[in-house]
Amino acid sequence: MAIRITTLDNGLRVVSDPMATVESVSLGVWVGVGTRHEKKEMNGVSHLLEHMAFKGTHRRSAIAIAEEIEAVGGHINAYTTRENTAYFVRVLKEDVPLGVDLIADILQHSTMEKEELERERTVILQEIHQAQDTPDDVVFDNFQQAAYPNQPLGRQVLGDAGIIGAMDRETIIDYMNAHYNAESMVLSAAGRVDHDQLVALASEAFAALPQGLEAEREAARYTGGHSIEKRKLEQAHLLLGFEGVGYRDPDFYAVAVLSTLFGGGMSSRLFQEIREKRGLVYSIYSYGSSYSDGGLFGIYAGTGKDETAELIPLICEEIHKMTDSVGEQELSRARTQIKASILMGLESSSSRCEQLARQMMVFGRPLPTEETVAHIEAVDADAILRVARRIFTSPLTVAALGPVSKLEAYGDIQKRLG
Repeated sequence: MAIRITTLDNGLRVVSDPMATVESVSLGVWVGVGTRHEKKEMNGVSHLLEHMAFKGTHRRSAIAIAEEIEAVGGHINAYTTRENTAYFVRVLKEDVPLGVDLIADILQHSTMEKEELERERTVILQEIHQAQDTPDDVVFDNFQQAAYPNQPLGRQVLGDAGIIGAMDRETIIDYMNAHYNAESMVLSAAGRVDHDQLVALASEAFAALPQGLEAEREAARYTGGHSIEKRKLEQAHLLLGFEGVGYRDPDFYAVAVLSTLFGGGMSSRLFQEIREKRGLVYSIYSYGSSYSDGGLFGIYAGTGKDETAELIPLICEEIHKMTDSVGEQELSRARTQIKASILMGLESSSSRCEQLARQMMVFGRPLPTEETVAHIEAVDADAILRVARRIFTSPLTVAALGPVSKLEAYGDIQKRLG
């Protein structure tokens, strides 16, 4: 059984990945709109809309939505990112019609009642305040804003508390009507699913979806910068970052291997040198974060106040080493880590469903596993050195939160990196 794709008459793309050895199906709709599509005065509307979609339709109350899915032992959820919003369920194979109907209902017939909006507004404000009390959430938001200042890509996904507190029902409905259209959506499913049945269900359930244009967005403009926030905390949270690559960039796979080799696991350079050999941190890792037209490469570390002064020079030293040489053993290990992660993900219907949707949103087609693995296998030492020099010579971004009085000045860190 192979992955199949069908585009409905209204433009909705339906993609399925059958798994004969499971009894459940993960399915959902991914919408090509997120935080980066919001105007400044509407920051947080994508996330607020995601919450409000579950608060009742013309056919179902909020409690009825919850009761119907849990009555069959399934679950329903959603999330918002900077580029997408996803609504998904997991059900037993015989309950696929209910799953499709529930998702279709909340995406086309939500009522957005004022009373529900006031309640959910309070919930989201609590979520924002909770995030503000979580230092490793705050430092990543500050890092994003410093890397992409004065543009949608740098703003918080949860939104601005003041804006959320004042947003009215009409604003949310207008935003949904403008951006939630068939062409911007992918219905993805993986598990014990029959594609023809899924298409038939979707054709009927999503008939009310409007047609429309792809959501406009401001191009990503990475600039770099710094955000230093002193707080009375036990631990300092530090992020050093550089301009990364987008999903379609030819260096995407090389950067993934670089990130794994440099700081992606217990055997990585950063973990071994800074945590294991020196005991300067509890947590340290590197990561790549990609968007449709750009990305970030970040290095996170959590450390004590007194260790901050020693930590940054060591990270800078490891960055310099990373641009000089790569060992064949560590390169092989990094490639194998990524391949294993990809192959293990194939055992989960939820992972396969999400992966399919993301690939359809970015590339317009599913990427065969063999193709992805071949790209990973093709990353050699020369590619790693080339992308390391590309990444680490881009403008620097620094975010720090906590007891950071001993942190070097932004300009001094820049000088260390040359």
